[in-house]
Amino acid sequence: MTTKLRYVGLDVHAETIAVAVAEADGEVRGLGVIPNRPESIGRLMRKLGPAERLRACYEAGPCGYVLYWQLTRLGVRCEVVAPTLIPTKAGDRVKTDRRDAERLARCYRAGDLTAVWVPDAATEALRDLVRAREAAKQDQLRARHRLGKFLLRHGRQPPDGMKTWTRRHRDWLATVRFEALAQQATLVDYRHEVDHAGDRIVRLEGAIDQAVAAAPAALRTVIAALQTLRGIRQVGAVTIVSEVGTLRRFAHPRQLMGYSGPVPREHSSGSAIRRGRSPRRAMPTSGGS
Repeated sequence: MTTKLRYVGLDVHAETIAVAVAEADGEVRGLGVIPNRPESIGRLMRKLGPAERLRACYEAGPCGYVLYWQLTRLGVRCEVVAPTLIPTKAGDRVKTDRRDAERLARCYRAGDLTAVWVPDAATEALRDLVRAREAAKQDQLRARHRLGKFLLRHGRQPPDGMKTWTRRHRDWLATVRFEALAQQATLVDYRHEVDHAGDRIVRLEGAIDQAVAAAPAALRTVIAALQTLRGIRQVGAVTIVSEVGTLRRFAHPRQLMGYSGPVPREHSSGSAIRRGRSPRRAMPTSGGS
């Protein structure tokens, strides 16, 4: 019976978890703080009662889905909720771990929380790899900017008509020299960082090829289907699959567009109509997407 359910709010941190429980009769109470360790979590769940009576939730964050999988293995129904969609009271300026846990338990019992999609092991592995490549692309861009600005500061510019970061441009970079040992050492270090970032991207894209080949058949089918769309190559398709997850979880294309970010903004009231541009994409960018 739903009247016997206990709703558990977990405010999760790297080392600790603040715990609160919302009873079916309306009582919401904090249970203190436990270590963020599997054995401590297991003892807590056994203490709270039969697993089928428990409903647990915590905010999506840097701790990932480890706690979700652990509670699921214990037979406890768990949901990971979107932090930005948790209701807050106007004027509430006191924030503690205990109060956060109590608010999670109270809102979860009321049905006011929005759960996020939890990827399976294969999709999460692809997501980690795609994000590693995205980090390498960002590092490459920063390394190129540092080298370019350093050369510009000293009046070393490529010949007219030469496109940057082409093979000709790289050959030209290899000919640049400085008389001062300090500046030459700086140039060599900046060039090394650019080359290192490029090698990382090549290595990670090779790992993506291997990961796709070893992925479950269902994932490979979706990745292949996405590449039939104009402008989407393998890296772009893998990015979409790993970040969005299964497309069937969206009942309508509008939901998919709202999730991925290209829906324009609107804030209208009465006769005042204000529309804005689409927000920044939620998914990482990728070459060839």
